[in-house]
Parts: sequence; structure tokens; C-alpha cells
Amino acid sequence: MIPIPAYDFDPTEVAVSWRVLTAQGHRVIFATPDGRPGMGDEIMLTGVGLDWWGGVPLLRRLPVIGLILRANGDARAAYRAMASDPAFLTPIRWDVVKVGDFNGLLLPGGHRARGMRAYLESRVLQALVAEFFAAGKPVAAICHGVLLAARSCDATDRSVLYGRKTTALTWRFEGSASKIAQRTRRWDPDYYRTYPDGPGQPEGYMSVQQEVTRALADPSDFIDVPVDAPDRSRKTSGLYRDSLRDERPAWVVRDGNYLSARWPGDAHTFARLFAEMLPA
Repeated sequence: MIPIPAYDFDPTEVAVSWRVLTAQGHRVIFATPDGRPGMGDEIMLTGVGLDWWGGVPLLRRLPVIGLILRANGDARAAYRAMASDPAFLTPIRWDVVKVGDFNGLLLPGGHRARGMRAYLESRVLQALVAEFFAAGKPVAAICHGVLLAARSCDATDRSVLYGRKTTALTWRFEGSASKIAQRTRRWDPDYYRTYPDGPGQPEGYMSVQQEVTRALADPSDFIDVPVDAPDRSRKTSGLYRDSLRDERPAWVVRDGNYLSARWPGDAHTFARLFAEMLPA
């Protein structure tokens, strides 16, 4: 089961996960709020709107920086294939998903507030996530998907991630992207900040990393790339993305039946490891 919002989900995290899982023989079912096909963040698909002239009608179709920041060619190809898959075109509604019908749950992310807040704040999805955890079934979350998991509470009214180790979109990545948008997308400087910091809040207080960390039993349970990790520069620079042939840029954390990752650059490794957690 992969629940997605009506629009603005991250195309890499959804499409690459779909491709890896189906290639290994798993059947993927999608769910949306209204049972209609979802739509990925078109800015991440095209790169249009990420340059400082992106607000100018005659120039906005000429991306430069956007070509670097958008989903890479591999992810865009996966998205095109997914967009014609019958399962993607005929999703079920969030509110009819039954945990007993599925072997596992995958929570993708996305950062554009316009479409993602309804997904992250959905009581229906939060209850569903808690049910999957309570049933002991494999759950995987990447990027803002970890935030949805962190907001999902069990019978003790604590986050389902309380007492677990996890990673998520780091403030290093989110803050860096936000600084770029403040310079190149000045008409919408919070494009990368789903939840901007409020008055009196320190920088990054409403970031994914900080909110997830506040839901954990101990701040040390948020696991970022250690300073002595192999290929650390590849994993933390934001310039490299993994592939099925090269997992060196990826950082994925597993805690029992729960798997987490940070951003689209981890998607191939994240999906492959989750596929291995599911029944054959």
C-alpha cells in the first residue's frame, strides 16, 4: 500500500519505489483522498519555476537551475511508466484501506505545502499508519513520509516512532534547498519549506528533522550519517543520488520492521531494502 496526496507528492520517491517493488514481483496498490489518480509535483518533474526568472511568462519555460534540481532522468522515466500503470490510474480511497489486505505500507514524501499538508495532517492516514505498526507489518517512510509516521500515535498517545530509531529529511538538506529557493524563487521562497518557522521560533524549528526528533524517545534516536561513514561526502553533499547500480550516496536506517530514508537520493536503496522486508 502506497498512500499519496491528490497532488504534489515527490515523483522520485513514489515512482522509483513503485518500479523497484513491482520489478521484484510485489503488487503495489495506491490510495488517494478521493480515489482519483494522484499527480506528482510538476516542478520536480520539469524544473520549470526554480530559476529566478521562473515567474516571467515568456522566460519560465527555459529552466537552467531547475534542470539540476528536478528529478533525474531515471526517476522521470519511472514516473512516466508508473503514470500508465492500471494500479496508479485506479487508486482506492484512503478511508477504505484495510490493513489486513496488505503486507506492508510505504509512506513517500514531497515538500510543496499546497498538496502535501493535507496528506501529512490527515487523521485518516495517521490512524492507518498506527494500525500498520500495531499489526507488526513492515512500514517504510522516506523524507516527509517520516513526518506522517511521527504524527501517528498508538494506544499510549505516543508517536509510533517513540522508542524507535529513524532518519528523515535532514535540516541540512531542507535548509540548503530553502536558501536556494529564497534566491531563485523569490515569489514563493518557502517552496521547499512545507512548514515555515513561526514568529519567535529558532531557525529550523518546524523542519522535518526537528519535528520528527521531538516525537522520539530520545533525540539520539534520529540517526544521521556518522562522521566516519564510508562515502560520507557522497551521502551528505546533496549532489549525488543513488541508483540500482550505485548505492554509495544512500543513507537508510532500519529498526525492526520499520525502514526510513532521507530524500529522493536514497530512493533506490530504500525501495530495494523494503522489498526484502516483505513476504516473498
